[in-house]
Amino acid sequence: MSTTATSAPLFGMHGVTVTFGGLTALADVDLDVEPGQVLGVIGPNGAGKTTLFNVACGFTRPDAGAITWRGEDVGRLRPHRLASLGIARTLQGLGLFDGMTVLDNVVAGADRWARSGFWSDLLALPRSTRDERDLRERAMAALSELGIAEHAARYPAAMPYGLRKRVALARALVAEPDLLMLDEPASGLSEEEMAELGELIAGLRSRMSVMLVEHHIDLVMSVCDQLVVLDFGRVIARGRPEEVRDDPAVLDAYLGVEVDTDSHPAPDAVTHLGEGPR
Repeated sequence: MSTTATSAPLFGMHGVTVTFGGLTALADVDLDVEPGQVLGVIGPNGAGKTTLFNVACGFTRPDAGAITWRGEDVGRLRPHRLASLGIARTLQGLGLFDGMTVLDNVVAGADRWARSGFWSDLLALPRSTRDERDLRERAMAALSELGIAEHAARYPAAMPYGLRKRVALARALVAEPDLLMLDEPASGLSEEEMAELGELIAGLRSRMSVMLVEHHIDLVMSVCDQLVVLDFGRVIARGRPEEVRDDPAVLDAYLGVEVDTDSHPAPDAVTHLGEGPR
């Protein structure tokens, strides 16, 4: 993972506000992702997590605020620019191509490393052949890292959901990004699969930064270095997981009850923070 000579965060959102009609989905949101950091974004239903992720990936244009990459304002971030910057993402909907094999789906994520151009591919020149071989080797390495190399020739539609999520993650990892953005990566996974995902994410910080939007509290508490908590589009808490876990505003947002700041929250309330009723 490359780094800059300055202390600027790798990725930042500053004063980001998004409105839909008369509804404010995000209000003056700030967050930074540092190099080698796993940052989690959590919050109850309707907190604005999906909107934040869509802004970060360029799907939604903010009404106000700035997006920065390595300290530089990138203006309106667009999805097709992410790979060239060094950003990869996974989506809740997976976005796999059912008519392509698992291997070809992952190769599609390695376009950042493609060296041959349109005419080389069209004429099947030697450089294009070497390029394709290199990309397929990269894709197989990503599948092997996730323990699904034996499924390379299968088609996603015929695979269990947990395996398809791994394919989508392999497609993001094959780009060897500096920042990996994950949108609810644990949704639909079994407890065992979620534990394996946690180990994988924790091991990625030596190679890249990770920003994940997630509602499985056990996962974010175990793998994240920092948490940002949203409620009704506003940041209500930020800090290390143990700090956020004990924050009265967070407990109020999740449980819908006021918490006495002079007392400690009940262990069960802290442990079972979830999406909540909102």
